[in-house]
Amino acid sequence: MHETTASPVVEAWTTYRTANAAQWTGRDLAKAKGATRVSVVIPARNEEATVGPIVATILRDLASRRVPLVDEVVVVDSRSTDATAAVARAAGARVVHQDDVTRGLPRMEGKGDALWAGLAASTGDVVAFVDGDLREFSSTFVTGLLGPLLSDPTVEFVKGFYHRPLVSAGGVEADGGGRVTELAARPLINLFWPELAGVVQPLAGEYAGRRSTLERIPFVSGYGVEIAMLIDLLDLVGLDALAQVDLGERYHRHQGTEALGRMSAQIIVTAWSRLHRRGLVTSALPPSTLLTQFRRGGDAALPHLDREIVMTDTAVTERPPLASLALRAA
Repeated sequence: MHETTASPVVEAWTTYRTANAAQWTGRDLAKAKGATRVSVVIPARNEEATVGPIVATILRDLASRRVPLVDEVVVVDSRSTDATAAVARAAGARVVHQDDVTRGLPRMEGKGDALWAGLAASTGDVVAFVDGDLREFSSTFVTGLLGPLLSDPTVEFVKGFYHRPLVSAGGVEADGGGRVTELAARPLINLFWPELAGVVQPLAGEYAGRRSTLERIPFVSGYGVEIAMLIDLLDLVGLDALAQVDLGERYHRHQGTEALGRMSAQIIVTAWSRLHRRGLVTSALPPSTLLTQFRRGGDAALPHLDREIVMTDTAVTERPPLASLALRAA
């Protein structure tokens, strides 16, 4: 293996379509939006510790008479068993429940279904998505995502990127987050969708788009939603309609290696489905979607085995493009 330079397409796109959140203020964007209605959607499952401050910050900084940028904040309660819904409502969000929005449709699991429900329940012409587990949240995340969309009519979708410090007992690794990106998503993208190689964080949970475009793509139900979204938007609107913005630093809850393995498997299964659509693989599903993992501490009846076998089905399902359905949640 040897290092080489970026392709001309990637180099041109990253130069032309990469921005920094500091380029826009809430006041500037409030003036620029005109009659455009702006929604912020926050999918949340058991995020009572963080969702309140996120909602309160957005409403305080971006939904006041002084800065009338955000018209609504919608929190999608994704089957929480804690006080997520009550906390979000108390902070000023409009709370909808994932299963209420999707009633009458097949039940699906995972973040992607909550995102789809949030798009269905929101009313904005431009919709920004922000994860519900962020700590030390800044409203510049929202203004950064909205900046290109409200200042350039040729942009259809904006992806956030940031530094992701990994905090552990051993200290802080400045860019230790994003392990699934580097080990699974980035290699897949570079191999099969090289036009997207300039996207710094393809799995980032912060992004925004025009409703007219978002309603034309399916939403994968699990952790493959972000990579599927990028690939489908590339096919739908083309690379030049996509942009990315540096949002600074992102602090959130990190998952363990076993959970990251399951995430990686769902991302690979999702990528497989897109390869099939392009005719690059012959079957719609990979040979298996079962993931076998090993967990320390085996069966007491088998003391010679110090590992427990854990099986997970990593298959994904998809909500169809919202534009294909008559559904609109109140």
